[in-house]
Amino acid sequence: QVQLVESGGGLVQAGGSLRLSCAASGRNFSNYAMAWFRQAPGKKREFVAAISRSGSNTYYTESVKGRFTISSDNAKSTVFLQMNTLKPEDTADYYCAATRLPATRLEKNYDDWGQGTQVTVSS
Repeated sequence: QVQLVESGGGLVQAGGSLRLSCAASGRNFSNYAMAWFRQAPGKKREFVAAISRSGSNTYYTESVKGRFTISSDNAKSTVFLQMNTLKPEDTADYYCAATRLPATRLEKNYDDWGQGTQVTVSS
């Protein structure tokens, strides 16, 4: 099991940028593939991005491709989500998740979750 704590959320104007961080503690971070999900008010939680254990493979939902970048620093047991050119529709609570399985878009494959960080994009 790994404990996850997100940070970096906030209020930003459309077109702006934010960098989310997810600090992991517990078992060996390099054994986990990591992902970011988000949940907008009144909507289901959805996949945003994932990164493989090695960090060599990344995956994105279509709506964030070219704007968001997921990365990891195994030495610091931290995964990041750089979000550029933010849009009002990116407003949501963003959650970090970890899995011992290969990186995947499937929410059910992730065992460990953070508490979330709120991102609000104003128009």
